[in-house]
Amino acid sequence: MDFDLPAALRDYLGTLDAFIEAEIRPLEQADDNVRFFDHRREYARTDFECDGLPRPEWEALLAEARRRADAAGFLRFAMDPKFGGQGGSNLWMCVIREYLAAKGLGLHNDLQTEHSIVANNPFARMFDDYGTPAQKAEFIPGMFDGTRRITFGLTEPDHGSDATHMETRAQRETRDGVPGWVLTGEKMWTTGMHAATHCALFARTSGEDGAARGISCFLVPVDRAGVDIQEYLWTFNMPTDHPRVRFDQVWVPDTTLFGEPENGLPLAQSFVHENRIRQAASSLGAASYCVEESIRYARARKPFGEELARNQAIQFPLVELATQIEMLRLLIRKTAADMDAMPHAEVERRLSDKVSMCNYWANRLVCDAADRAMQVHGGIGYSRHKPFEHIYRHHRRYRITEGAEEIQMRKVGAFLFGYMGPRRAELSALDWSDVDYRAQSQIRPRSGAQALG
Repeated sequence: MDFDLPAALRDYLGTLDAFIEAEIRPLEQADDNVRFFDHRREYARTDFECDGLPRPEWEALLAEARRRADAAGFLRFAMDPKFGGQGGSNLWMCVIREYLAAKGLGLHNDLQTEHSIVANNPFARMFDDYGTPAQKAEFIPGMFDGTRRITFGLTEPDHGSDATHMETRAQRETRDGVPGWVLTGEKMWTTGMHAATHCALFARTSGEDGAARGISCFLVPVDRAGVDIQEYLWTFNMPTDHPRVRFDQVWVPDTTLFGEPENGLPLAQSFVHENRIRQAASSLGAASYCVEESIRYARARKPFGEELARNQAIQFPLVELATQIEMLRLLIRKTAADMDAMPHAEVERRLSDKVSMCNYWANRLVCDAADRAMQVHGGIGYSRHKPFEHIYRHHRRYRITEGAEEIQMRKVGAFLFGYMGPRRAELSALDWSDVDYRAQSQIRPRSGAQALG
């Protein structure tokens, strides 16, 4: 068992550092672009007079950073070589994502927008696995050149995490001899709708409420008649690109069906594990950054003539966070390596609980680390002149949006007690007679010598 990172991976981190210093840092410093990362960041990023949407100059800066990263060969690292990538493994991606997040806020890796010079884009693989030949030809190159941008229409106002009771309906209707569907319903948190060309809209096409079967996915052009953005929901961390959208009698042809009809939910879940393990690594990196900044501040700060770090009230909370970071790092990397060692379809059946453990605990840990960093830094830590409030406000969302931690804990519990996963057969076969509920030790009468002794 070797815990050392491969030399090739360490070298790759070095090439990323060189690229950041040569290309990304100068761009970040040019034209006062640092305003998007310093104490002005929330205002600089947000057009508060236009529904709280991202300012165009902010999104243009991110696009330019991605263009440079793509030209340098980094952006598509995780993607299949046929998409111009290098087929980066889950282990490598976890190490890279942690490494970049541990550098703190910057144009190299802005988690609020899911932006990074090493991207995590699952849509190309989704289209490769589920798309028709025509959809692959249109959307895969379109996502890379920016002519196609897709938002996800799954969550509904009244049902949240329960997709099986969705009220959005699709009914068959032929128009001008073209077979198709009429879509009616409402979706929440359709992130990126302001700039999207299509919405991957999930709707019930058959079956009863609560059934997993009977849900299909449609690639709906957002400029179709009947697509109406109701409002953009302002969030804890602004800007917002998360609207509530109404689909009112929207007609689409059969060619917009994405994936297997009547079986759309597996598509929605298809790459959740890759997203969760890599996002866990990013949260781990941000937590590490908060702890490291707190350590450095506590050593340099000298209230009452003595280093702040000499106080156990400062040391002990950071010790606990540092311990959790070390343990979680090992679990994330072990889980990522195990994912790389098995077929993609096996991950859900054999490793889904470990992925959930990594994700929900990392998201909780980074919030704790950011909160502690604010406390250690005192008043300046509470201000926007330090990044901790931004880190907290951003990562707090992942305790909900990446699969609420309660949902993920239910998954872990289902594996642990054998309702799902590898132990299902073993634990399902248990009978009350198989469980020894009596005390394991028996009381024996003592001998006379023992009694007298």
